[in-house]
Parts: sequence; C-alpha cells; structure tokens
Amino acid sequence: MSTSHASHPTAPGRVLATLNEDGSRRWLRPKLSPGSFWRIRRVVAYGLMVVFFIIPYLRLNGKPLVLLDVPHRQFTLLGYTFLPTDTLLFMLLLMSIAISIFLLTALFGRVWCGWACPQTVYMEFLFRPIERFFEGGRSGSIAFDKAGGIHARRLAKNGVYLVLALFLAHTFLAYFVGIDQLVQWVRQSPFQHPTSFLIMAGTTALIFFDFAYFREQTCLVACPYGRLQSVLLDRQSLIVGYEPRRGEPRTLKVKNRPDDAGDCIDCGACVLTCPTGIDIRDGLQMECIHCTQCADACDAIMDKVGKPRGLIHYTTQNTVEGKPSRFLRPRVVLYPLALAVAVGLLGFNLGTKADTDVTLLRGAGAPFTRQPNGSVVNQIRVKITNRDAAARSYRLEVSGVEGASLIAPQNPVAVPGASTVETSIFVVVPEESFEDDRLPSNIRVTDGAGFTVDIPFELVGPEREHDDDHSPMARVPATREASP
Repeated sequence: MSTSHASHPTAPGRVLATLNEDGSRRWLRPKLSPGSFWRIRRVVAYGLMVVFFIIPYLRLNGKPLVLLDVPHRQFTLLGYTFLPTDTLLFMLLLMSIAISIFLLTALFGRVWCGWACPQTVYMEFLFRPIERFFEGGRSGSIAFDKAGGIHARRLAKNGVYLVLALFLAHTFLAYFVGIDQLVQWVRQSPFQHPTSFLIMAGTTALIFFDFAYFREQTCLVACPYGRLQSVLLDRQSLIVGYEPRRGEPRTLKVKNRPDDAGDCIDCGACVLTCPTGIDIRDGLQMECIHCTQCADACDAIMDKVGKPRGLIHYTTQNTVEGKPSRFLRPRVVLYPLALAVAVGLLGFNLGTKADTDVTLLRGAGAPFTRQPNGSVVNQIRVKITNRDAAARSYRLEVSGVEGASLIAPQNPVAVPGASTVETSIFVVVPEESFEDDRLPSNIRVTDGAGFTVDIPFELVGPEREHDDDHSPMARVPATREASP
C-alpha cells in the first residue's frame, strides 16, 4: 500500500500541518462539524470515559478487574493475576492483543485512532469543548492567537485543564497501585509518601502538557501506530476517503456550474474541521486518524448545495480508484485463525492452572552435610506462590525414605493472597539409607483445603567407597523445579 505523506495546506511558508517553515508551531483550531458520525462518536467517547473511570473500582473474584502492579511484578486482568512465573500465559495474552489489533486494522482501518484512543476521545470530546466554551469557538481562538499576550479566559481554561489533568492522573495511577492505595495517599500528607506524590505530580504535568500544548502532535510525531498503517492496512481495508471521480474537477461556483464540474465546490470545510490539519482530498495520509469529521463537514455542505451526501465517506482504496474491492482475503482469514489458536491456548492454560505454584531448589553451598550422629542433611529452598486472593497455609512433609525427617523454621508456611513466600527446609536421612550418592524422595505440599502436590526430589549423600568412578560433586543433580 502506498501512503501519501502530503499535508494540507501547502501554502508558502508551511511544510507541515502543525509546523511553519521557520520552525514555529502552527496551532490548529479545528471547526466543530456536528453530524451523524460525530453524534455516534460522542456517545462512544463519553461511554469510554465512564468505563475508564470505573474500571479501578470494579472487582472480580475478590480481585481488581485491572491492576498493573509493576513494583511487585503482578498483573491482574479480569480477576486473574499474572505472576513472573506465568511467562507462557503472559506471552499468549500479548499475542492475542497484537493479533486483535492486526485484525481490527485490516478490517476497519484506523478505527481505534478515531473512535477509541484516549488521546482522541479526551482531546475531541473533553478538552476542545472546554476550549470552545472559554474562547468562543474557532474564530475566538484565532483572535486570541493573533492578539497574543495573557488573557483571563485562557488562564481560566488552563485552570480547568489542570484540574482535569489532576483527575485523569489519579484515575490513571489507580490502574497501577489500586484504588485502595490511591485513596490512602490522597488522605495523607505528601510528606508521608513523597515518591508517590512526585509521581502523581509528574503524571499530572505530562497530561496537562499533552492536552494543553502538544495535542495533535502526539498522533503526528509521537505515536508509532500511524507509521504502522502501511503494514497493517491493505487496499481493501476500510478508510475515510474522498471520491475524486465524483468530486473532480473542483469549482467554487455554486450556481451556473460548468457541465463537467465535479460535486466538490472547494470550500475547504473538510480542512477546517480536520483535527490533524490535513486535506483528505490529497488521498490516504499517515496523519489521517479516520475520525470522520471531514465526512460530516462535507455532508453538511452537500446538503446546502443540493448534492448527494457521501463525497467523503467510509470506503477502500480500491473503491476510490474504481477497482473491485473484496472483503475476504488472506489476512482476514489468517488473523482470526491465529487469534482463535492464541485465545484457545490461553483459555486452556488458565482453566487448568492451579491456584498454587511450588518450586523446589537445592540449597546454596555444599550439596549436603554430615552430622556427628551419622545422619545426612539436605537443605532445600521452597518457593510457594499463592494465586488466590485469600491467605493460605501450606504444610510440608517428606516421604519415600525410611527414617527421613523434615525440619523447617515454619511449618505450615503462611502465604498471603497473591503473594510468593520463599523458605528453607532441611531433610535429615540416616547415612545408611544411601546405597548410592543419590536417594529419591518425595516432598508433599498441602494446604488442607483441597490442594495437594507431590514433588519428586533427589537427595544427595556421600558416595559409597566401592563406587569411585565418579566424583560426588560431579553427580550432584541439577536444580529441579516442580509445579502442580
């Protein structure tokens, strides 16, 4: 797919929609064009805002619906907690998300950018409406730009922006620390949690900077997704496009139009309303976020001049060029198949995975120690991961070796919910039990509430004098990991 990078307007002294030739910022003041697409987007946008706000408050199976606890390396999604040991599960989850994005883009183009991306949702349906309220719409904002200086209305606007940025920062951080922790921080003095306060202040400043100053440049120069569209889109993907066969040649005349004139009257309404400052008539462009503002603006003009709507509408590149377009194509078939496999594997592993993981590791240092009473002691490190939200107690036992006993600093081992505890146990075995330098045993872990796992473990002891072909150290078994 060839993607045009042309930007409109191309007036002298201007090289990008948001950049003048001298390097100065060109502020975009898009005109609001309320139409059928805009009304649907508004409902979707405010619905997404509500969802974004309430998700940190929702719980499933006693756990937050979404909690990305980076410091503790725990990620809770839909009531399931992914731990560092869940590499496979996390990989399958990320794979499912990536394939979903590929499929969504192949079918509907950049619908995420124009309809669901937080940058677009908050910019177009929260911050710009506030700007229009304080500055009086596009004409008022342009007047303030020309006047320069500091104005009370703009100060008031930025004050509201700062309050909103503070609110959004708190909501955003609730996804990473949990709503309970966040409420506790809010009620305390910043001096009681200075690091958290600085993170909150920094997040607020970034959000304010984004929506008050950087704005559409986030989509144009910072977000990589627009640059990936040339790979993810094909010529049958849904795009917002202009019909040149119908619109060309353009003429400004509304009355007494030439017979060969197209429907486009070159009014520039599509450019004035574009939040990224491009001209959709230049073809498919990287800067286009498929927000349909130009389609609503053009439909309004077509109604006024008595022409049919749809000069700018959802279409495909092939349709725009007069070529046949088809829905079924290899990527539309392969992406769902790959997604079904990834989601199926993820669901199977989630459904079969126990609430507890147990890992046995040989103790550091010498593989065993000999006691004066003739017994042999093996140190074993036990790591227990409790996935359940409630705390559990796990009892450890040794079996399979006559005369063996288990000594532990704590037994049972208490493990809080969604936590991992590591402890050491010592298995004491009579020396005569070793016919070789290795002795099979079994470590049982149970919580008394239905969970039981038996983990084979090779104990190491002194080598018999008749077996001198091998070094005791060379035959120490490698570290074993076991999980239910």
